[in-house]
Amino acid sequence: MANEDTVRRCTEASARIRREILKMTYETGNAGAHIGGSLSMVELLACLYLGCIRYDPQNPCWESRDRVILSKGHAAMALYATLAEVGAIETEELITFKKDSSRLGGHPSLNGLPGIEFASGSLGQGLSLGVGTCLGLRRKGNAESRVYVFLGDGECDEGSVWEAAASAAHFHLNNLVAIVDVNGIQYDGDTNEILNLNPFENKWRDFGWKTVSIDGHDIGSILEAYNYVGERPLAILAHTIKGRGVSFMENNWKYHNASLTKKLYEQALEELEVAK
Repeated sequence: MANEDTVRRCTEASARIRREILKMTYETGNAGAHIGGSLSMVELLACLYLGCIRYDPQNPCWESRDRVILSKGHAAMALYATLAEVGAIETEELITFKKDSSRLGGHPSLNGLPGIEFASGSLGQGLSLGVGTCLGLRRKGNAESRVYVFLGDGECDEGSVWEAAASAAHFHLNNLVAIVDVNGIQYDGDTNEILNLNPFENKWRDFGWKTVSIDGHDIGSILEAYNYVGERPLAILAHTIKGRGVSFMENNWKYHNASLTKKLYEQALEELEVAK
């Protein structure tokens, strides 16, 4: 069972991260941002960074750190806000998101931002990076560091995901964790209508992974899943709600990538405040 203090800290952090995501989106103006898939994975990132990860924001290149790869790089706002939450960057920097000369691009890039291990956003590539990173750690004799790769369920349409999944099991990479944000919606609409991958859990299991399905907004379930260590790579299928926390965004594919008027921004903030 998760520690009550850890659950409280992750819950409070999740609320702050959501507000920052709304603010970043609003400040982009008509340029918009990938808000729906950022809001759906807030708890997943908050629990990782505040609940279990081996990471020192003051020493981001610490050799024994855990590695985080945001394969669904379009959800960068959630990662940036989480890094600010743990003190890796200043919260004030979040307002520069997608602005000229900002370190905070629409997708993560290797531009000196602490905590970014790889440039990402070309969907289907992150899990392969995770496999390579685990093999590199093994060669260096580092069996303690874990590699966490965040993917989208729509991203799993890419065949390269399954090539990497097969490789991970073949090489017995038990320090590799794939967290799939199963929010059911991708850019074009419902994932099951675009390419039905069900039974999704069975596919990961058949590729040789330890597989668990959880509520991706339940702090206790997330922390319990992250703490699992076994003999095989771990796939956490986190069932979430796209646009979580804002009524007019939830399960609405139009908010995969969108902008916010002042009225909608204020309404969204009010809803988050009421839900506290």
